[in-house]
Amino acid sequence: MKHVLITGGSRGIGAEAVRAFAKEGYAVSFFYHKSHDKAQEISRETGATAICCDIADLSQVRAAMEQLPGVDILINNAGICHYGLISQITGEEWDRIFAVNVKGIYHCVNAVLPHMLSKQRGCIINVASMWGQVGASCEVAYSATKGAVIALTKALAQELGPSGIRVNCVSPGVILTDMVATVSEDTLSQLAEEGLVGRNGRTEDVAQAFLYLAKADFVTGQNLPVNGGLVLA
Repeated sequence: MKHVLITGGSRGIGAEAVRAFAKEGYAVSFFYHKSHDKAQEISRETGATAICCDIADLSQVRAAMEQLPGVDILINNAGICHYGLISQITGEEWDRIFAVNVKGIYHCVNAVLPHMLSKQRGCIINVASMWGQVGASCEVAYSATKGAVIALTKALAQELGPSGIRVNCVSPGVILTDMVATVSEDTLSQLAEEGLVGRNGRTEDVAQAFLYLAKADFVTGQNLPVNGGLVLA
């Protein structure tokens, strides 16, 4: 049985991914940071192992990994955002978003690599964003981190390919999660109309993309947009 580790697995896209992989018969573990009650609820519902871990902290990642068997599939889903003018974001906020969204992937990849290298196989799926492809006004820091994730994915796929390890990423569009909770209904409706599919995304849309990439043995180094045709890039 393959073991899947999903970061940011207690809410939104991550929680849906935990459900999807557990339903498919994978052994699932997930990291969460602050949503303890929600994490325990997801754990009871799916049988997945919940571990509190701030992925920006290398010591916490190492301690969390000691509680797990070897990871065959890593889904780097944890992320944070910041909305506002670049002049309004503090240095501490800038550093934190990069620490979670980019350095957290670095920490988790390095933690799972020894097992994957020993097996000469593995799958890493990173979560970027359509804003990492085209950028978004008032989301400069977030866009920059997600652009970095796309570049990291392509470079890492080339580095790890000879070792039998595939690396891909998924770039969601407007997905109805807590991250868009402050966006007005009018704006969400407008975004839905602008997409070719005619609706905004659901968490299960992204979870299904994860499942596809986990099984797609001939796909690596790719960025899979899941945005309903809102961005074509």
